[in-house]
Amino acid sequence: MDEARETARPDPAALLKLAAGEGRGKLTIFLGAAPGVGKTYAMLARARARRLGGTGIVVGLAETHGRSETAELLEGLEILPRRKGEHSGRTYDEFDLDAALARRPAIIIVDELAHTNDPAARHPKRYQDVAELIDAGIDVWTALNVQHLESQADLVARIAGVPVRETVPDVVLQLADEVVLVDLPPTELIQRLKEGKVYLPENATRAAEKFFRPETLTALRELALRRTANRVDDQMSDIWRQQAVEGPWVTGERLLVCVGPDALSEKVVRSASRMALGLNARWIVLALMRSADPILDADRSARLETTLVLAEQLGAEVRRLVADDFVAEILRVVRRDNITQIVVGRPRAGGLVRLFRRSLADALVDAAPGVGVHLLSDASGPAGLRLRPRKRSLPQWAAAVGLPIATVGAITVLGLGISQLLALQNLSILYMLAVLLSAILAGRFSAMLAAGLSFLAYNFFFIEPVHTFTIARPHEVLALAIFMAVAAVTGTLAARLREQIERARQAVRSTQALYDFSRKLSAAYGVDGALTATTAQLHAMLGLPAVALAAGETGGLELRVAWPPDQALDDIAMTAARWAFDKKEPAGCMTGTLPNVPYLFIPIRSDQRMAGIAGIRLDAAHGPLSPDEDRQVSAVLEQAAIAIDRARLVRENAQAAVAREGEKLQSALLSSLSHDLRTPLASITGAVTSLRQLGDRMSAESRMDLLASIEEETGRLARFVGNLFDMTRIESGLLKPRREPVDLRALVAGLADRMQRIDDRLTLEISAAEAMPPALADPALLEQVLFNLLDNARKYAGTDKPVSIYIRREANMAVISVTDQGRGIPEDELELIFEKFHRRAKGDGRPAGTGLGLSIARGFVTAMGGTIKAESPAMRKRGTRFVIRLPVAEAP
Repeated sequence: MDEARETARPDPAALLKLAAGEGRGKLTIFLGAAPGVGKTYAMLARARARRLGGTGIVVGLAETHGRSETAELLEGLEILPRRKGEHSGRTYDEFDLDAALARRPAIIIVDELAHTNDPAARHPKRYQDVAELIDAGIDVWTALNVQHLESQADLVARIAGVPVRETVPDVVLQLADEVVLVDLPPTELIQRLKEGKVYLPENATRAAEKFFRPETLTALRELALRRTANRVDDQMSDIWRQQAVEGPWVTGERLLVCVGPDALSEKVVRSASRMALGLNARWIVLALMRSADPILDADRSARLETTLVLAEQLGAEVRRLVADDFVAEILRVVRRDNITQIVVGRPRAGGLVRLFRRSLADALVDAAPGVGVHLLSDASGPAGLRLRPRKRSLPQWAAAVGLPIATVGAITVLGLGISQLLALQNLSILYMLAVLLSAILAGRFSAMLAAGLSFLAYNFFFIEPVHTFTIARPHEVLALAIFMAVAAVTGTLAARLREQIERARQAVRSTQALYDFSRKLSAAYGVDGALTATTAQLHAMLGLPAVALAAGETGGLELRVAWPPDQALDDIAMTAARWAFDKKEPAGCMTGTLPNVPYLFIPIRSDQRMAGIAGIRLDAAHGPLSPDEDRQVSAVLEQAAIAIDRARLVRENAQAAVAREGEKLQSALLSSLSHDLRTPLASITGAVTSLRQLGDRMSAESRMDLLASIEEETGRLARFVGNLFDMTRIESGLLKPRREPVDLRALVAGLADRMQRIDDRLTLEISAAEAMPPALADPALLEQVLFNLLDNARKYAGTDKPVSIYIRREANMAVISVTDQGRGIPEDELELIFEKFHRRAKGDGRPAGTGLGLSIARGFVTAMGGTIKAESPAMRKRGTRFVIRLPVAEAP
């Protein structure tokens, strides 16, 4: 026993459930069996006691229904003003959700949980308002009658004879943190009704006749007690799991509910929900379809979706399966999920149907020993053989009926013509052609009609005695019966093949559409490109207007793309879109949030983040999205989310690369400034200090040397600052060079004189082609380029060997080459030397210059419409040659 206690561990799912509640508000439901039992009174009395204890509690909405003792409890409590308005000529006075969120009390009272809100509200139901308050971290107290639970609505309607119009999903009660049962015996409740403490006198009489009867109130009281007991049992099980307490709750009942697109499935789901609640069991709703079944029409598809949505609201796990053998698939689920009971509907059918087709319910009874099978029959439907004709338009009916008549008639005429020429014994084979054509072109109904018409035509025209429906020879009866059976089977198989081909075509179209969309996304540039492709795909796929929204630069949601482009979103629509973005759930048309908005807003969400919102404008003619459309939209939005994430990652990587490059340049600039400014400043400062302190005692030659040093270092500083200024002009786009004819001989000669004044040790060898035409350039910029190249050669190659300048013409280009005799540049660095702040070491190993000269040279030459490149001559393995090419100025 001690070892078992030591090895017991809390249930991870229970701990996750406990952790999920952190930061959320708590929901307390005061549950009653019927109106008038005192739910609001008990809630307000408890609120007064908590307020006296110092708890901040606010009344968001409390309905007293004219009961004076309830109204007295409101005195002294803070009451939020209600939201007032008018819609369709009717005024409303409703709970103000936004005011409650702004007030943000510790506890808020919101009465009548099942109430339906006015059309202007954000949510159609009040329980959705309560859910938003809880998500905001506010504790909520509310009241509910048991008949308003979705699973009990039809049962209460049968018990009381009064329809229940306002309901809440059962999951709301299951998720409540506390359920307070407010109970009152039926006799006392009826007495309160007679005293006018439940309804006003004009309504009390009618209520007493229909609802407030002892047997009805007793049944409702039992339902309320059972639901409360089940909720308490669930809470106890959660505590056991969280504390790793062994108990009998580890094994329990599990229900499997089989549904389809028939009208009985809704009743099956409601009955199974009550059964699961009574057994405190987990239950699964399984929607089964055969791959060979015809494609569901809009009504049957909508009915199936409504049934599955209802099952989810009642707390079931919903699954969809496509299988040819229903029984085998159901048994596989039974074994895999440890199902103990199966619930299935069995429509009433006539003798013919039972004779030729075995029901799923009967097959499960025989095939699932040890598992309880509950059969629910359709008591409201008529007995006998019931056909469900497919809904067709008038042209479709004309084709379905006309095609068999035309094909059988044509085959009959053909057979009569052939029988005049040849005595064929198997003319019936020709009629198989009519059956196959009708099955392939018009479906199963046409195939069966063609088989029947073929049976009659062959009998009337080709079996003795002809022109009658009498069969003279017995063996012809057998042949005709075999023909009819073969025709029916062949027609059914051909019709099934046609339906499968249509399904395959739909699948191919969907796959092709997704493939085309993925290609568009791969070619789309940036987030806006992906959103544009997404909206265009949704519009083409659904034939409905579509919009896309994403977070803007300021973080707020913005309309980025609309297709067609003439769409705009009003304030209410933007509110729904922001809700979908913030809550990561659909909002707008046909949802639980702002359903009056014409757009259905669906999050475009990846695993990492919210990529945006897609909006689809729905109308009454289209209705809600079908299951196929919903799956296609989900697939499109998943691909869009991946593409948007990819675009954002590319942009973020580019920004990070720019930031890294900026940091690199900044570091290089600081390094260059620290060296190239400090060195000349130190020389200037030292020279000035020496002249100041020792000027009178120094010789004239020493003073001239110091002044020359000051002049040289000042020029060096001026060139450095000039380089920085030139680089700024290049990068900012402010550099606008003049382009005029320049005599290259004269420009190079003037530059040589300038270099000699700076360093008389530098030797220049200048050579120019005869009849050299002028180049088209800016003389000042070109001189600066050549100066930077010569200064670069002086620093790296030294002054002991000459620097050569050659000027020649190649086609319509003027070529200037500057060649030094230094140690050269490795091949892999020939392009790097033109980058900003790239510096190579001098002969002594120290870097020379600022690393801006060559970058500025390339910027200037490019701005003048020329090119510059570096070469390291291969023959001598030494030296570097810079080659400048500029356009030749045409002669006037």
